[in-house]
Amino acid sequence: MGILRGGDVDVVEPLVETLIAAGLETLEIAMNTPDAAAMIQRAGEVAGDRLMVGAGTVITAERLDAALSAGAGFVVLPTLVRDVVVEARRREIPVFPGALTPQEIHDAWLAGATMVKVFPANFFGPQYFREVKGPFDDIELLACGGVGAANMAEFLAAGADAVAFGGSVFAASLLAERRMDEIAAKVSALVEAYRTHASTRS
Repeated sequence: MGILRGGDVDVVEPLVETLIAAGLETLEIAMNTPDAAAMIQRAGEVAGDRLMVGAGTVITAERLDAALSAGAGFVVLPTLVRDVVVEARRREIPVFPGALTPQEIHDAWLAGATMVKVFPANFFGPQYFREVKGPFDDIELLACGGVGAANMAEFLAAGADAVAFGGSVFAASLLAERRMDEIAAKVSALVEAYRTHASTRS
């Protein structure tokens, strides 16, 4: 999953087409980005069913309403905000609250998380996922923060069910200068790393 924080509405169409061509299937647009709702709506219009578009940093009921009104197909939180998780579930929207400690991860799952975003994953590393999956093998985990093509396989092999990337790919300079070729190369490397790991497990 790609996490876009920054940019503007005008960059959405070329960016979405670039991401689809590079093989990405899921994009989160952070709600603390200016014009985030308009960007989500535009991304959905451009992508159609070729790319799942959701909203991130959904930490209030107001942001949840704005995200869903814009057409977000899922919502992501940096922490557990129970009211947001409960309302997203009531509206049958996949929801990914953030957590770090075993207690936080368990609480997020009990609150109704579709998958728990472990953030920031890089500070504890892949081995942390292996340890957490010991008692919580039924909880699906999304590794977020410091995950790249070089270490993705380690996180997945250790128990992460999915991975996310953001600033390492969607740098402000690349977006501002519309350097889509560079973004495409970075995304392609991440997608290839994921597919390579998946093929070794099948």
